[in-house]
Amino acid sequence: MSKSVDVVIVGGGIIGLACAWRARQAGLSVTLLERGKTGAGTSHVAAGMLAPVAEVEFGEAARRVLDLGLRSSVMWPRFAAEVQERVGLDVGLRRSGTLVVARDDDEARELERQLSFRESLELRAERLLPSAARELEPALTPTVRLALHAPDDHSVEPRRVLAALRQACEIEGVLVREHTPVASVQHDGERISGVVLGDSERVAADHVVLAAGTGTAELGLPAAISIPVRPVKGQILRLCDPAGPGLLTRVVRFHGGYLVPRGDGRYVLGATVEERGHDLHPTAGGVYELLRDARELVPGSAELRIEELNVGLRPSTPDNAPVIGPGALDGLLWATGHHRNGILLAPLTAELVVRTLTGAVALS
Repeated sequence: MSKSVDVVIVGGGIIGLACAWRARQAGLSVTLLERGKTGAGTSHVAAGMLAPVAEVEFGEAARRVLDLGLRSSVMWPRFAAEVQERVGLDVGLRRSGTLVVARDDDEARELERQLSFRESLELRAERLLPSAARELEPALTPTVRLALHAPDDHSVEPRRVLAALRQACEIEGVLVREHTPVASVQHDGERISGVVLGDSERVAADHVVLAAGTGTAELGLPAAISIPVRPVKGQILRLCDPAGPGLLTRVVRFHGGYLVPRGDGRYVLGATVEERGHDLHPTAGGVYELLRDARELVPGSAELRIEELNVGLRPSTPDNAPVIGPGALDGLLWATGHHRNGILLAPLTAELVVRTLTGAVALS
């Protein structure tokens, strides 16, 4: 049995790494367990949009996600600056806004409805005629019908964030154990006492934070005290302009997808939303639709080179809202189910988890 620690965090994606870093900064002893390589799962595939305004949806659960997203979006500049200063790595935060565009009259009518919805929520969103949209992004097709500009929605480069957080954890003294699957969470029916690894080693801990995403079902918790997390498949492409940056400066979103500029001539094109279980195979149909839609809106995207084709599995709860906070057992905390918002919600999730761990605030 390993020496007991204050906190074991299960899962080494952006949520787990952010929680581990903040918990260690708060003075807690922390062990992070990752079944593969840290930052190599869904977080590695993510586009990195920080877009609570552009992505807001109708419904009560969506309003809760919006509230969390707005709070976390405000935290991102300071979060990015702090981790950059700690390790000396630029995490690629781009504060250039998001443009949501309509391709035809039907989409324009829907976008008008979306603008009214955001206005009712007092969100900052501007209605742009096609000419104004093309002034902001000249690469847009002349046939664009309407656009919504969300100036406060930005983006970050997840792979840089993951590398920086991994280093920050090591600097602070987090024990990071990769290729270490957790077989079960140990408890006596009332309180958590640690975890059991795949090789039967036991890691004792006062608290266990479950940030395992789509691996939640593999942790051996009874259904009555577990959280149902399903995988939602997303196919995503990474493209490169051999001529360098300049095609787009803002994130451009459209019905069924988005193009995210990285600032160095690279772009992320995504992403499908598929209920396909744990299927990680890309499909010709999914890739074709993404490329077709991108070319229709940004004709110049057809000249971009394909660097990568990836598939990720978003961890999603029944209402697609994250679960952050205490579980049914003393010492158990959840930080999972972030669906499409794991990158956006990382700073806030870490803060809420650490507040709970340190007893500063009891989450509802």
